[in-house]
Amino acid sequence: MTETFDLIVIGGGAAGFYAAITCAEQSALYGASPRVLILEKSPRVLDKVRISGGGRCNVTHHCFDPKRMATNYPRGDKALIGPLHRFGVTETVAWFNDHGLTLKTEADGRMFPTTDNSQSVIDVLRGAADAAGVNVRTRAAVRSIEALEVSDPTHPRFEVTLRGDATLRAHHVVLATGGARSGGGAELARQLGHRLIEPVPSLFTFHVDDWRIRDLQGLAVDPVAVRIDEANLKNEGPLLITHRGFSAPAILKLSAWGARALHELDYTFTLSVDWLHGEDPAPTFAALRKEAGTRHVHTRSPFDAIPKRLWQRLVAAARIDEQQTWATLQAGPRDALIAQLTDARFKVTGKSTHKDEFVTAGGVPTDDVDMRTMESRICPGAFIAGELLDVDGVTGGFNFQNAWTTGHLAGTAIALSLLERTG
Repeated sequence: MTETFDLIVIGGGAAGFYAAITCAEQSALYGASPRVLILEKSPRVLDKVRISGGGRCNVTHHCFDPKRMATNYPRGDKALIGPLHRFGVTETVAWFNDHGLTLKTEADGRMFPTTDNSQSVIDVLRGAADAAGVNVRTRAAVRSIEALEVSDPTHPRFEVTLRGDATLRAHHVVLATGGARSGGGAELARQLGHRLIEPVPSLFTFHVDDWRIRDLQGLAVDPVAVRIDEANLKNEGPLLITHRGFSAPAILKLSAWGARALHELDYTFTLSVDWLHGEDPAPTFAALRKEAGTRHVHTRSPFDAIPKRLWQRLVAAARIDEQQTWATLQAGPRDALIAQLTDARFKVTGKSTHKDEFVTAGGVPTDDVDMRTMESRICPGAFIAGELLDVDGVTGGFNFQNAWTTGHLAGTAIALSLLERTG
């Protein structure tokens, strides 16, 4: 016999869990107990929550103004303003607090659980789901979904076929499979009649093989200014040298805003780095020429932000000998060093996912969804939440906020629909 549910959520990530929990909790306020099921294809749920923020989970960002918050989404910014007014950072922080998890704000605005452990976020979500009566099935990959033609509103509107051919039926479905790049969620959305904007990676690090930064992994400079002339992109912030190139917010945000342009360049381009973030080094050099004339240029960096080992590489790149003193530094080598400090060019030859996290630009267009409820305009009764939408944010908790916001709106709308159906 085919099992029937009031709601089947496809995807056991942040958006899927939050949609399921919200539907069940909102229904319980009116004494209803809907049958809600989460289907997750992998062995574990909430894996992205587990690895986020280096295992601490960057739950959201300390930005309580919806309009300002929305400016952190390269795709979906305007579409998210309304949803963030309905359920934004304020409501997210309050929900976690009400469920026993307080959040703290770090200097850059990122908000983490006070435990500094992503498992505490998972525990809250699993606990809330259990308390609300939400069923969870893992290793339950969905092969297909079909919208049924029904004349009686009491009949289920969707048939979900699992790998292995088991079938389930539901009155409502939520597609919350994560980025369309994974393939599964995109195909299910197409089966319900949706078109998709081509998915491409966002939030990635840059591969750079250059002797100036080789074996300097772990060194950071904050802030720097970076730009990519081929794509007319620029950004600023912390930059981290890794064993494969460059990372940290200066790079990650650049990759988010330039996701499509950099894809078109096949991730091969020139990155310009201003290590001094706009500061003119000429006055410092002039002062050193007078005050520390006998000191060797190579000895140490006169700029606090630039570590000694990086400074020495930049000096060498300017073809300045290790015995060169400030007093005898000629205009040509001085100008070469200024160029290395303010406009160092690095050839980027690829990308890497940031710490096993991944974000996708692309997916179901927001025009295809009622952003007040997350219900599909193409297939009534189906809802889309999280990153399967063509919405993605920069690094800093913004993508999780998209999950909480869209999941909440979908779950609330479904709870109201179920109450209307049952009277």
